[in-house]
Amino acid sequence: MCGIYGFIGEGKTEDLVNGLQKLEYRGYDSAGIAFVKDGKLFVEKRTGKVEVLRKALKDHIDERIGSGIAHTRWATHGIPNDINAHPQMDCKKEIAVVHNGIIENFSRLREQLISEGHEFVSQTDTEVIAHLIEKYFRGDLLEAVRIATLDLEGTYAIGVIHANVEDEIIFARRKSPLVLTSNENGTYCASDVTPLISYGRDVVFLEDGQIARLKKGKFDLFESSGKTVEKNFYHVSWDEKSAEKGGYKHFMLKEIYEEPRVISDALTGRIKENKVSLSELDGWKEYIKNIRKINIIACGTSYHAGLIFKYFLESLRPFDVEVEVSSEYRYRNVLIDDKVLSVAISQSGETADTLESVRLVKALGGRVLAISNVVGSTLTREADKTIYINAGPEISVASTKAYIGQLTVLYLLAFHIDELLGGTNSKMVSTFMNLPEMVDNFMIKTAGQIKNVSDKYVGYTNFMYIGRGMNFPAALEGALKLKEISYTNAVGYQAGELKHGPIALLDENFPVMAIAVDDGLKDKMLSNILETKARNAHVVAVVSESDEKISASVNDTIKVPDVENYLYPFFVGITFQLFAYHIANARDLNIDMPRNLAKSVTVE
Repeated sequence: MCGIYGFIGEGKTEDLVNGLQKLEYRGYDSAGIAFVKDGKLFVEKRTGKVEVLRKALKDHIDERIGSGIAHTRWATHGIPNDINAHPQMDCKKEIAVVHNGIIENFSRLREQLISEGHEFVSQTDTEVIAHLIEKYFRGDLLEAVRIATLDLEGTYAIGVIHANVEDEIIFARRKSPLVLTSNENGTYCASDVTPLISYGRDVVFLEDGQIARLKKGKFDLFESSGKTVEKNFYHVSWDEKSAEKGGYKHFMLKEIYEEPRVISDALTGRIKENKVSLSELDGWKEYIKNIRKINIIACGTSYHAGLIFKYFLESLRPFDVEVEVSSEYRYRNVLIDDKVLSVAISQSGETADTLESVRLVKALGGRVLAISNVVGSTLTREADKTIYINAGPEISVASTKAYIGQLTVLYLLAFHIDELLGGTNSKMVSTFMNLPEMVDNFMIKTAGQIKNVSDKYVGYTNFMYIGRGMNFPAALEGALKLKEISYTNAVGYQAGELKHGPIALLDENFPVMAIAVDDGLKDKMLSNILETKARNAHVVAVVSESDEKISASVNDTIKVPDVENYLYPFFVGITFQLFAYHIANARDLNIDMPRNLAKSVTVE
């Protein structure tokens, strides 16, 4: 999980650093750049974040360069240090390589190259690539990279420059993303579109096994055989300001407050006359009518969104829905046929385990519907059909607005399936259309209350989240958010399972977050709350605005609007995002880039 950036054309060293900074969410334990100047390779790399690299480059930051590559790292092979940082070089220090992915056969290749006289200095798998290119280089950098990639097993997105080949840069990919664009001043490549949109909005996503040769103002694509490939352009509508903080202290807070807009954008054009219309599923009407099972495949936050979808669709009609963790599903002996619809959910569309699960489903003859935020991502290209959540770029590592966007689209999918099977949900759909305004009003009214409650719990190192029904997955997601950004030992459970073990954890130092909204299960939740109170646990309850009964039995409450049962997960989800944010902020933690985590999990 790393970020790659490079350009050839008119530019400065600072352009490399600025491009890299926009990719820092992909990994940030070290960073480096390489460029060619007067026939020599200049490399600078530093442990730490991109800003550390910028300071190290203070004497070169305004230097005019014609090309360069850059990398921000999330370590997989070798500890984070200056030596293991990218770019990695060959023996002669003429070739520099940046890499995102894992080379599975690097140990064997390394031993072979050492036996041939190559000398290694790092612990990384990436250095193997540099030495392989050195081995095969005969004056044609494209050909050397092409042959080298044939030796590699695993995943990679690589960028390569050579001291003696100043007029081109080579990029190649297998199962790790790369995007390209160009204008009259230069040609640019990156791990995603964020650093590219200021240079061009028409982009090309490099496909698996393809190689790109960048020259000033143009680029060519090749298959691994060397055959040229036609370019397929995608238009990107995001603007640069979408990737900036917009006055908020952290990207996470900005992205939480974008959620009313995210819901609105996800709904736009998809509801007509109080019926859901998903043009993305055109041609599947009869297929959906005949499916016997829906199989959700996802990881982390996306998995929690999938669980809520299961509960929601089942509330509309009895239906067989299974929700699977991708990292486990991909290794199982599963029963798939054309009557099973697999729905793969991934914000980035590059989650490695989800992609492998999709490939398993496809190999068994199943159909895949992707739910993603990134146009042209690997998942969306490999799936049969895609519904985009249209949330715009999400920079903070902890997913917030993408999660809410996923829920919105998944609800639309549930409505759509039910309607195709004869259901009538016009009243619910009409209410759903008002959700953006409802969420906006809620955030304005309740944000201060959430902060006031969170301030009381900053000192606790443990937290238990409990819920029932659709709000059980919401509890899991709330615990994950608190865990991710505040480093609190937060756990989520079905409230009904407390007596089967979890209640043994509770005492005055282990507070409980209970979802006790007026959803038909409130009385059951009250019983669970009283059980936790009997163990001296402090209880924070998320309750409906009109509640009095629960509020009288707990230490603190956070009130959400009185809404239809199926809408509570949106308000509970946002509440937990803000609660986690304020605790992490009070602890002065790096909220947008939590330790040991990266935004896009592109390795297994």
